[in-house]
Amino acid sequence: MRLLVIEDEKKAGEYLKKGLEESGFTVDVVANGLDGLHQALEEDYDLIVLDVMLPGMDGWEILRRLRPKKDTPVLLLTAVDELEERVKGLELGGDDYLVKPFAFVELLARIRTLLRRGPPRDIEHMRIGDLEIDAVRRRVRRDGQRIDLTPREFSLLQLLARRRGEVLSRTQIASYVWDMNFDSDTNVVEVAIRRLRAKIDDGFGVKLIHTVRGMGYVLDEDPEAR
Repeated sequence: MRLLVIEDEKKAGEYLKKGLEESGFTVDVVANGLDGLHQALEEDYDLIVLDVMLPGMDGWEILRRLRPKKDTPVLLLTAVDELEERVKGLELGGDDYLVKPFAFVELLARIRTLLRRGPPRDIEHMRIGDLEIDAVRRRVRRDGQRIDLTPREFSLLQLLARRRGEVLSRTQIASYVWDMNFDSDTNVVEVAIRRLRAKIDDGFGVKLIHTVRGMGYVLDEDPEAR
């Protein structure tokens, strides 16, 4: 799953990114409010960790501008432990509130709780034809047979499934799954698709992962969707 951390303290941002990536998430970190709002609106994240005190635009204003357009879960981080502040955050559309300093294990537990609570269940449990994806337990089955995937393969499959029917370019896939700027000289996406396709499609009559020449890849059970 993909998280956005909006945190202006460099060490704190690095600490959160390292810990969350070690816990299996893909993490983007932004260090000011204006860039954070732009990133939150332009990209699709499963959850946003939002510091309240930010340069450029504070966390309250980011929430005000984000909520009319997106319902991405938001966990607020603040140094102020006052009832009025907590109520304000929740009324503006925040989903949870954590006071600094905090233990990383508590942050992680709260993030996982929010992710279980939402987005909607159909994102947690996806079914495409006879392919079933359990995002919470990170399990995949096809025609009832369990398919073992590496964490990266699971992230790639999850991305394609969530964007079912949509052609994703190599650049988009590299950005979402590897959190990297695309290098045209690397074939990392092609290799990953080939390995994923071997596990998901080989041995099954209906192929789900399709190549759209010159454009990218799409996952769908209907070949006409290509």
